[in-house]
Amino acid sequence: MEGAMQTESKIRADSRTEPGPRGPGCSLRHFACEQNLLSRPDGSASFLQGDTSVLAGVYGPAEVKISKEIFNKATLEVILRPKTGLPGVAEKSRERLIRNTCEAVVLGALHPRTSITVVLQVVSDAGSLLMSTTKGLYSDAELQQCLAAAQTASTHVFRFYRESLQRRYSKS
Repeated sequence: MEGAMQTESKIRADSRTEPGPRGPGCSLRHFACEQNLLSRPDGSASFLQGDTSVLAGVYGPAEVKISKEIFNKATLEVILRPKTGLPGVAEKSRERLIRNTCEAVVLGALHPRTSITVVLQVVSDAGSLLMSTTKGLYSDAELQQCLAAAQTASTHVFRFYRESLQRRYSKS
């Protein structure tokens, strides 16, 4: 099993960008992923989208501090380290968003009273770090256009994830 964990897996998505529903000027940046780069974490990956790059390490399930223990599921901790300097309010907000997203997919109930830690190091940020949020008034047509763009983008993202996992596990 350790040999399978140490096997390096490189996955590249199609570098072509596809026009979105808003027109030919709207496109997704290419995706790339390299898995099991680091030896210390239980799992690691480098994610790239365009010129944005993030290195991720996952530790656990491991022993949890009593103060953070949840009796019926694993405690999920997310640490986001900026490219330079110390984490600020923006990073803490992003940590919370990422933790909430991960809690929906991590099977924490399988490992109660343990800790799972996700450490993310921003290597470069060219605008693809997280989805943007916005406030304001929009017409129904603008809202439908944004929803269609998000749906199209999510189709490409999930296809990339599916292909990455298939390539990763077909080799071991």
